[in-house]
Amino acid sequence: MKLSKTEEQLMQHLWKLEKAFMKDLLEQYEDPKPATTTIATLLKRMTDKGYVGYKTHGKSREYYPLIRKADYFSKHLNGLIKNFFNDSASQFASFFTKETNLSEAELKELRSIIDQQIESNKK
Repeated sequence: MKLSKTEEQLMQHLWKLEKAFMKDLLEQYEDPKPATTTIATLLKRMTDKGYVGYKTHGKSREYYPLIRKADYFSKHLNGLIKNFFNDSASQFASFFTKETNLSEAELKELRSIIDQQIESNKK
C-alpha cells in the first residue's frame, strides 16, 4: 500500500528522527505548521498501513518507522519501472541518463557503480 504525499512528508521526518513524539514531529514542519489533529490522523493511517509503530509512555506515544527508507524507495522505484518502463530496468536507465542532463563526471560515476555491482554479482 502506497503512502500519500502528506504521509510521505511525515514519514521523511520520522525517518530523519528515527523515533519521535507528536511534538517532535510537529517541530519538523515549517510555519504554518499542520494541526495536531492532522498529524494524529496521518499517523493513525500510517500505523494501519503498517508503516509506523509506536510505544506508549503514559498518555503519550513515541512513533517509529516500521520500514526503512531504502526499502520504501526501492519498492517505489521498482513499481515505477514496472508501470512506466515495461518492467525493463535498461529502458529506465536509458531514459534516466538521457533525460536528466547528467554531467560527464556523474555518468562516469554511474558506470563505476554499475561495474562494481557486476563484479559483486559474479561472487
